[in-house]
Amino acid sequence: MDSASYGQFCPVSMAAEIVCSRWTVLVVRELLCGTTRFNDLRRGVPRMSPSLLSKRLKELEQAGVVRAEPGPSGVVEYRLTTAGEDLRTIVMSLGFWGQRWVESQVSLKNLDPSLLMWDMRRWLNPAPLPPGRRTIQFLYPELPENRRNWWLVVDTTGDVDLCNSDPGFEVDLLITGPLRSMTAVWMGIAKLQQEVSAGRIALDGDARLARTMQTWLGLSPFAPGDRQVA
Repeated sequence: MDSASYGQFCPVSMAAEIVCSRWTVLVVRELLCGTTRFNDLRRGVPRMSPSLLSKRLKELEQAGVVRAEPGPSGVVEYRLTTAGEDLRTIVMSLGFWGQRWVESQVSLKNLDPSLLMWDMRRWLNPAPLPPGRRTIQFLYPELPENRRNWWLVVDTTGDVDLCNSDPGFEVDLLITGPLRSMTAVWMGIAKLQQEVSAGRIALDGDARLARTMQTWLGLSPFAPGDRQVA
């Protein structure tokens, strides 16, 4: 018998064999968020090795959850099949359960600037921003120099790029504060205005961008969950 098998005919057991191996559900989460390319998937699971990501994608493809096909530029893209899309409610429900029942002190031990910034990049709403290119810099002073500065660049078409090195554009808004505070705001555990008023987060630059930050930045899709623990 395959050592990875539970050896049960129960549908819960059979489904768990596909989606409950380490990292798999997070790969599915990234695909559900619209990520299709291998390098972008890596940015959503930055602590996952490339070889393991490749292995999990092949397993999901063999299970009929993912299909791999050349994109318009010829680069292989990974897309969910109908079976994969059927996992959306399950994955979102799992996220809302975590938001509801996992204590914030436990959640905020797992700080990762690359994941936070990647998450904010894909959910940023460019509509409230003034026309033209806008560059927003995030500075986390307590982090090592190579992980301290991040830039979100919103171009005239509304596309958002994430940079970990200076893109060379004039910064419209500089956001400075601990990674923990920004993560808490993004997850809906803390309010932006409260963090600013307490002096933990500083906003410097365009007053309109600072004033409307919560509108264009938004929140994690799990932030609206009704928390039952502190």
